[in-house]
Amino acid sequence: MQRIRLRYTKRGRLRFTSHRDFQRAFERALRRAEVPMAYSAGFTPHPKVSYANAAPTGTGSEAEYLEIALTERRDPEVLRRLLDASLPEGLDVIDAVEARTSGFADQLTASCWELRLDGVTPEEAEKAVEAFLAADSVEVQRQTKKGMRTFDTRAAVASLEVVPAGSDRPGDGPCAILRLVVRHQTPAVRPDDVLSGLRATADLAPPVPAAVTRLAQGPLDEETGTVTDPLAPDRDATPVATAPDGTA
Repeated sequence: MQRIRLRYTKRGRLRFTSHRDFQRAFERALRRAEVPMAYSAGFTPHPKVSYANAAPTGTGSEAEYLEIALTERRDPEVLRRLLDASLPEGLDVIDAVEARTSGFADQLTASCWELRLDGVTPEEAEKAVEAFLAADSVEVQRQTKKGMRTFDTRAAVASLEVVPAGSDRPGDGPCAILRLVVRHQTPAVRPDDVLSGLRATADLAPPVPAAVTRLAQGPLDEETGTVTDPLAPDRDATPVATAPDGTA
């Protein structure tokens, strides 16, 4: 059995796709691309697909990951192109590697996010970021499936800064761009929780909802505060030896 790990995006209007919607679209893409999927046992077999830490509905992402199991060996790049062509524009498969390491989900220890705050000046954002980072803890509350939960957003944040806005930003009003690296922990702290923390510490309240995009997720380099490529260990690992019939 061969395992392939894929990186895909949620761009444009497709950021409003729920995780369940994506699952349905991806399983249709598997059938269109005629991927030789391995299936689970039991009365209702389903394709062996493992999804890792999906972004919340309404947020864009350049770094979503999943793993599929195949009954026949395939070239990862050829498979990537076939699946990408079988998915709608915005759900784009941009990387594929053969899985040669274990515990992939455990490598996803942090995410890097971009938060676009329209109607907020960079100067206002800088002051709010300084106040947030200076605090020992910043607790916020959010309703979850298990009831109201309290989160220490400050403890989860590895880095937070204001970065220059790109020239492709829509609109002519003020706009602040935040770059946020947050550790994956339990309970999970989301970008909107950090925005609530900025409101609590510095009364920062954007007039319109923030546009949020995940730029990366993977292992956190604590020295630099950056998120590294989780597929790199698979690329660097020694290829798995195969038998004459193509099985691992």
